[in-house]
Amino acid sequence: MIKITHIKKIGYRFLVVNIVFLLIKLTVNHEENRLNGEDPINEPIFYYVSAVILFLLTWQVNDWLIKRNSKKNILKPNIGFSNSLKILIETLAIVLTLTALIYYLAIFEFNYMCKIDSENPWLQFRIDFFRAALLLFSLSVCNLFYYMTKRTKEIENSMHRLKQEVMTSKYNSLKNQISPHFLFNSLNILTSLMYQDRDLASDFVTRLASCYRYILDNKEEDLVSLEKEMNFLDSFIFMMNVRHKESLYITTHISVNPKDFLIPTLSLQMLVENALKHNYFSKEKPLEISIFFINNKSLVVQNTLRKRKEEPSTKLGISNIKKRYAFYTNEPVTIEEENNIYKIAIPLLQKTIKQFNISLDS
Repeated sequence: MIKITHIKKIGYRFLVVNIVFLLIKLTVNHEENRLNGEDPINEPIFYYVSAVILFLLTWQVNDWLIKRNSKKNILKPNIGFSNSLKILIETLAIVLTLTALIYYLAIFEFNYMCKIDSENPWLQFRIDFFRAALLLFSLSVCNLFYYMTKRTKEIENSMHRLKQEVMTSKYNSLKNQISPHFLFNSLNILTSLMYQDRDLASDFVTRLASCYRYILDNKEEDLVSLEKEMNFLDSFIFMMNVRHKESLYITTHISVNPKDFLIPTLSLQMLVENALKHNYFSKEKPLEISIFFINNKSLVVQNTLRKRKEEPSTKLGISNIKKRYAFYTNEPVTIEEENNIYKIAIPLLQKTIKQFNISLDS
């Protein structure tokens, strides 16, 4: 597929070169050669071959410089005016140097082969060079404009697709938490607590209500303050500890002000539940989950790793979180597995964060 696209691209460029050459050919005065009865076959062949070489070379050099700039500035969605000007200057510096060399050699050194008929060789050289410079300059500008237009369109499509994925991910998160399965487990625990410890049952009801209140209050919000998320997580951890008792140990260490940061709604809960879902644990081998900060930049959820053999992970929860973070920041969600420890780090979002939509919504 890539090779076919590349061949089509070259074919399109070759067609453009031929059209431009024919247009130039129509504007060149050959009356003098016709009056002298000459038919300088070598001259048009030289100009045609040189035009093909210089046009295709300019295209390739310009594309290469654009790609190089894009790799260096991967966080910027477009190349910008200053970088465009730099690319244009670098392109012309390369191709015009070669252009001058080709026309100099053709007119002064190998004219016996090229048969360029001119009474004033230096004048002919300047005319050919400046005509080529104007054409190659126009080609480079058009190619940059085409790239910027194409890139902007790609970003618009990417952002539209990303918005849809974020909305789908958020909906799935909410749907999973309000699911009958979650409620059924909670009610089963509550039923048993009513006969064992009424005070604990009362606390459990309060925490369950708090969880559902949080979900309903924030169902339209994709980002919430870290403080709210931690408060919700505290209720969720309480419920999980009651359910799993001595089989589960969850600790949190908050070393920053949670009011100063934002986080995707239900993301922490999803990571904790992911650890519960995909790991085997018991009283003899309890599951240990730690939530802490590193470098005041990332929030880490770490757990002991004992994967359930019968249930391979689809990693949909992690994919969900990555897509949601990609909508707001270029900082990655990182995952590490070593020494029977699973660790996932999610970036902290500043309260001033805005959607990474580069003003394309208007």
